Amino acid sequence: MRRFFYAISDERDASSNIDINYPKLSTLSVGSELALTEGIVHHWCRVLRANVGDQGILFDGFGGEYRVQLQEISKKHATVTLLAHLDDDRSALVISKIGLVMSRGERMDYAIQKATELGVTAIQLLSSHHGEVNLKPAQVDKKLLHWQQVAIAACEQCGLNRPPLILSPQSIDQWLRADTAINAVSKVTANSINENTEKNTNGLPVSPIVAALSQDAYYQILQQPADLRLQMSVPAAGQPAMPESLLAVLKRESPYIKLLIGPEGGLSDDERAQAEKAHFSPWQIGNRVLRTETAPVVALATLNALYHQH
Repeated sequence: MRRFFYAISDERDASSNIDINYPKLSTLSVGSELALTEGIVHHWCRVLRANVGDQGILFDGFGGEYRVQLQEISKKHATVTLLAHLDDDRSALVISKIGLVMSRGERMDYAIQKATELGVTAIQLLSSHHGEVNLKPAQVDKKLLHWQQVAIAACEQCGLNRPPLILSPQSIDQWLRADTAINAVSKVTANSINENTEKNTNGLPVSPIVAALSQDAYYQILQQPADLRLQMSVPAAGQPAMPESLLAVLKRESPYIKLLIGPEGGLSDDERAQAEKAHFSPWQIGNRVLRTETAPVVALATLNALYHQH
């Protein structure tokens, strides 16, 4: 059956040019009728030419998925009946946030798509000294929406019901300073962490299409200190291939790992030094240099494989 992301916010009615908010699927009971979003109506009913009686799957990112049946189709609107709910997110057991330096065109789309298929929880877009892409302020909203939609489309294909959040671009320097600050707060007291998290609940910088979703409790771990920080590194003489702490961290239940992945030209010396100061341990997988769009795939696949071995 076809799968569709049911965005509860930032769906714009083309005729009235008014933003429409849709209900969380979890607030509805089986047997209820539901109006489809304009995006789903266009894709399912117009492009794919669905008919009344056809069945599909809806998910809104807040957990689980819903089997539905088309009940009514008009020129601009369509309704479905909720037939059943499946409480299965198919999320990866390793929680991961990738700091990914932006690359051009299809390479960036590929990195986001494949990282989504492998269960990444969030991707922080980064610029760097050697990076190819530095977005102008006027470009940010459009590119952020595009990359979030790439991730959502990958969820629709692979069966993941919790879309990764694509976070608005910032420089590596800014990201590492913020991460160091979060880590410093964590060393004060547990209460300090909780207070800090509550204050920042609405602070995830995402596209409006997932703004409401980003406030869900599932994603709040992204504002907590990670259990381990890793920077993907080119092979270096005398450098251990894998940090000693990695296997120990992967023995925990739902470990949270941050990954830093640089551009084609690699991180600058200053950026590597800053990453090490922020406790991002170098991690090299094999003795070859991976492309920036390949590194997230290899890293996430390796983490998942190592986790299941332990």
